[in-house]
Amino acid sequence: MPKNTKHTTSAPKHTTSAKSPKTTLKNTSRNALTAAAAAALAVTGLTALPAAADTGRAGQDRLTWSACEGQADPRQQCATVTVPLDYRDPHGEQITLAVSRIRAARPDQRHGVLLTIPGGPGGSGLNVPANAAKRLPQSVLDRFDLVGFDPRGVGRSTPVSCDLDRSDLSMVKLHGWPAADGSIDGNVSYARRAAETCARNGGPVLRSISTANEARDIDSIRRALGERRLSAWGTSYGTYAGAVYATMFPQRTDRIVLDSNDDPDPTRVERGWLAAYGPGVEDRFPDFAEWAASPGNPDRVADTPEEVRPLFLDLTARLDRAPLPWPGSDPAELNGNVLREAMLQSLYADAKFPDLARLMLAGLGRRPLPAPVTLPDQAVQAVQNSVAVSVGTLCGDVAWPTDPAAYAKDVAAERAARPLTAGMPVNVGPCAFWPFAPAEPPVEVTDRGPANILLAQNLRDVATPYRGALKLRAALGERARMVTVDSGGHDVYVANGNACGDAVVTDYLVTGRRPAGDVFCPAG
Repeated sequence: MPKNTKHTTSAPKHTTSAKSPKTTLKNTSRNALTAAAAAALAVTGLTALPAAADTGRAGQDRLTWSACEGQADPRQQCATVTVPLDYRDPHGEQITLAVSRIRAARPDQRHGVLLTIPGGPGGSGLNVPANAAKRLPQSVLDRFDLVGFDPRGVGRSTPVSCDLDRSDLSMVKLHGWPAADGSIDGNVSYARRAAETCARNGGPVLRSISTANEARDIDSIRRALGERRLSAWGTSYGTYAGAVYATMFPQRTDRIVLDSNDDPDPTRVERGWLAAYGPGVEDRFPDFAEWAASPGNPDRVADTPEEVRPLFLDLTARLDRAPLPWPGSDPAELNGNVLREAMLQSLYADAKFPDLARLMLAGLGRRPLPAPVTLPDQAVQAVQNSVAVSVGTLCGDVAWPTDPAAYAKDVAAERAARPLTAGMPVNVGPCAFWPFAPAEPPVEVTDRGPANILLAQNLRDVATPYRGALKLRAALGERARMVTVDSGGHDVYVANGNACGDAVVTDYLVTGRRPAGDVFCPAG
């Protein structure tokens, strides 16, 4: 696959070039906890923690492990952890969290638990240990119990659902693409309907969902495992959840890796992440253009990379005016927004580029439309579940503006500035009409706590752009180091084939030594 040679980025300022990452790795002393740590603990709302959380000593695993239902990897075991629905009432109604584990391959080298924190919000993490075990280096598998979990409301944990109409599960609706003429009237109607339906059907579990509660749930898992401290590997939304955990429970953290990082701005939180799709697509689309114009590519769409962007914009506008029938698809046509959504999804990984190219070629009349991808009946419940948890998190973390006219103004400006995404990133969503105020303010990620966090970040990430990762890096201050990889797409560690970036993260997990400074890894 051709590399993007026209849009490479030089090493960011204040970083160390790392052709050989080992040259930058030095012992890093951990900061002593100060009174600020105690202040951070106060925001958890846990005024009476169980003894295991207070003694500072490792306890005994209190979980009952058994074979996981339907698992292909026989090493993975499953258990449940009981947690309060409301941590302000720790002895009140309880819910369950499903957890999984693959034990360290070398018990004599075991360092502890590496908790994998899934993305989303709304993503399942129960199968992550089995999947990660296929990719992680043996040195990590030897030293850590890999632990995954379904967050509150997700999957095999006490689940939630909005019970939306199946027609409302289309990604074009969920992502809030404006109408062809820029109108958001249909988006307002959908957002209001989804908010009312979720509020009616989601119940108290949905209303309890927030990133702060996920951090509390993570600490409940730590206590149930009998661990004094917890190492973690959070990806995508899991980076924010991991950063919030490291802020609320700094003294319980060990080796923290945050991979593909969200901007922690406490005034916007998820609103900012959705808006970041605009610059994220602009950062990433040139990689697709380079690939889509490469000679010898069987899915080539243009002769030069410079032709790909105007071709895409012209095609989406044409499909806005005259959609192509696509029976069996949802919606049952290839319109401009369906192609835009396909573009967004394809930019997550180079391996998905052919999906977008083939759909463009079909829209241009040079290929037949591909077979429609339909949602199997058995998958609908999982999608309902994921959507509900996503809505619960987005609306439970921070209050959103409520004036549709303000959203319409923002969408119009965004469409002019970034036509690839046509205003979608700043459009209205269900949280504008959510009837419940957040139970508490968002957690402000700070630099107070031990210096034990490593961020891993691609330069051209469509979903968690580099500029947002820099904001998290700044918020964490000397608690963190960052390894930046000259690569595109979402996910970094053991995901994009960059040996330099992988080596930096692996060395930290295995030895506990962070780089002396931020590291830049060239492409390749």
